Amino acid sequence: MLEEYLPILLFLIVSLIFSVGALSLSFVLSPKKPNDEKLSPYECGFEPFDDARTKFDIRFYLVALLFIIFDLEVAFLFPWAISLENIGLFGYFSMMIFLIILTIGFIYEWKKGALEWE
Repeated sequence: MLEEYLPILLFLIVSLIFSVGALSLSFVLSPKKPNDEKLSPYECGFEPFDDARTKFDIRFYLVALLFIIFDLEVAFLFPWAISLENIGLFGYFSMMIFLIILTIGFIYEWKKGALEWE
């Protein structure tokens, strides 16, 4: 019975060796010359090598949460739209409840001013 799991074990061993080898090789061969471009602030606007405990505005978190909420909404809407014919009224109303809850969350963030930048 255990010989049926041998291909899975072999696959795990080969993938582990390959991934550790690729990471080690990239660490050894990568150039380690920081320049001004690499050390400059990127999209978020913070210095990249500051202290990890630096406090920053809560709006970054709120916008990230808003993005996650609507990203998940789209991820749930595609399969729902495809199978709407098969799931009937129960599926329709359960998705409407889901969308109403998401809309309430969006309105809450909007009223709190999380979407306005200064």
